[in-house]
Amino acid sequence: MLWRTSFVMSNVIETLERAQLKRVPQFQAGDRVKVHFQVVEGTRRRTQVFEGVVLKRQGTGVRETFTVRKQSFGVGVERTFPLHSPKIERIEVASRGDVRRAKLYYLRGRVGRRARVRERQYTGPEPADVIPQAFDEQGAQVDAEVLTPEEAGTAEDAEATAQTEAPEETQPEAAAATEEEAEAAATEEPAAEETAGETAEAAEETADAPDEEPTAEHSADQES
Repeated sequence: MLWRTSFVMSNVIETLERAQLKRVPQFQAGDRVKVHFQVVEGTRRRTQVFEGVVLKRQGTGVRETFTVRKQSFGVGVERTFPLHSPKIERIEVASRGDVRRAKLYYLRGRVGRRARVRERQYTGPEPADVIPQAFDEQGAQVDAEVLTPEEAGTAEDAEATAQTEAPEETQPEAAAATEEEAEAAATEEPAAEETAGETAEAAEETADAPDEEPTAEHSADQES
């Protein structure tokens, strides 16, 4: 019974962690990256950019972190970021490093030009952003959907075309409704004209009718 409870709890924790995973670019140790992260100063919030060489990546899932090192006025500065932190707006890969290690600790003992990492001359097509450890609704692990820049541009163009064509499809319906309203107004105008003609004729008949004959009492008064 105990192992069943722990299994259920682990599933709940995994579900919560999967919901916090972000789409991040592919990079490794030796790559030069620009990390755009938010800095909160009292009631103000601003975006700061930290550019440097990735020393290492460690951890998995939502607890994965990466360390970036840069030279600031001849002094080495390192900073460790949670990969899926909500305070990180985006990560830009400036260049790809030509290294064969996963941990570049040897850079800590070097300064100046010796602390630079050789840039890879040809990296091939730029890899698309991916979501690590993608799962479907049933919780089974599946391959993350990866879109190349060309496919992403094609998808955006298709969405823009669909949005442009949508109003055009509704235009015939609006035109048909306008025509129906015009026909109804045209039908009501002759009826109104006929009613006005009948009213005018009744008024003319009333005006042409002779005055009523004087009553007997009125005649008696005149004789007296």
